Amino acid sequence: MPVVEEYARAHILTDDDQNDQEDVAVQVVLRYDPLVDPREVRIGLPGTYERAFPRSLLEQGLRAPAGAGEVRVWPCGRAQSVIELHSAQGVSVVQFETRTLLRFLRRVHRAAAAAAAAAVHG
Repeated sequence: MPVVEEYARAHILTDDDQNDQEDVAVQVVLRYDPLVDPREVRIGLPGTYERAFPRSLLEQGLRAPAGAGEVRVWPCGRAQSVIELHSAQGVSVVQFETRTLLRFLRRVHRAAAAAAAAAVHG
């Protein structure tokens, strides 16, 4: 089964960021593994923090604000999108170029179709 990983540059803001910090892009990983759960995607932030959430939430959030509770996604202008992650440690707001998320989702759809075809024929 194909696992999809997309390494991307993103800007991350957290509750404990100071106003005088520089706005620096960091590398994050977007991951889809149909063997773990074909309905979810994962985002891995620097360090060991990784969060899973519904793939449909990411798809919806690129068009209009979506989600409630721990994960929210929304478009931010024409070229940017935001994923907001809530946890016991606070809130992280991760800003991506929308085209990066769209490229990841195209790859996910191809992998999901291949996994479904393998299940039918396998």
